[in-house]
Formats: sequence, structure tokens, C-alpha cells
Amino acid sequence: MASLSSKIKEYLKANSITEVNFRSDVLLQDDGSGPYIKEWNIDSVSKPTDEQITSYDTAADLTERQNVVRATRKLAYGSLEDQMDMMYKDKLNGTTTWDDHIAAVKSANPIPTE
Repeated sequence: MASLSSKIKEYLKANSITEVNFRSDVLLQDDGSGPYIKEWNIDSVSKPTDEQITSYDTAADLTERQNVVRATRKLAYGSLEDQMDMMYKDKLNGTTTWDDHIAAVKSANPIPTE
């Protein structure tokens, strides 16, 4: 099950809002019985009902899983400096080390689509 913040992001994305600040736009709270929206400060979109939030669970879960894979890939790619060095050496030597490395990382960490 996706986090409440992820479901809110999906709800807002469906309403043409691509960024949300959870320190000013939407404040979440958890008093021990689960997280809820304490404060809604987005005038252009009405505060969602519990049913509306729940309807975005599948989309938010997919986004969360995709973000985990993206973070894993980022670590596996290595620093940009190392990648640039690989590309430079490939150009000098006529090799495909960088291409092979990127392909291997992507193959080992496919981004979920459903």
C-alpha cells in the first residue's frame, strides 16, 4: 500500500498540479491511528475525500516502486565523473564500456510498468 503523501501527489497530478510542499501546501499528521491530512492549503484543488485518496493507491504504489528502482539505478551507475571518464576512454579506445555498463544496470533493474 502506498503512502498517503504518494497518493496525494497522484491526486494532485491528476488535477494538473505537479509539485506539492508537505510543509506548507499540505500538512500530514499521524496521532497513532494512521496518517491523515491535518491541513490543506491548495486553493485551486479541493481537499480529497478518503475515497478519492484511496482510488490513487495503485498509481501511487507504482510510482513508489519505480522510484526505488530509479534510486537503485542511480547508485549502480556511479558518479557522473566516473561515467564521463568511461565515455572519454571509450572514445579514445573505440570501446563500449560505458554503453555496456548502462545497459547492464538497466537490464538488472527494470522499471515496473504495472
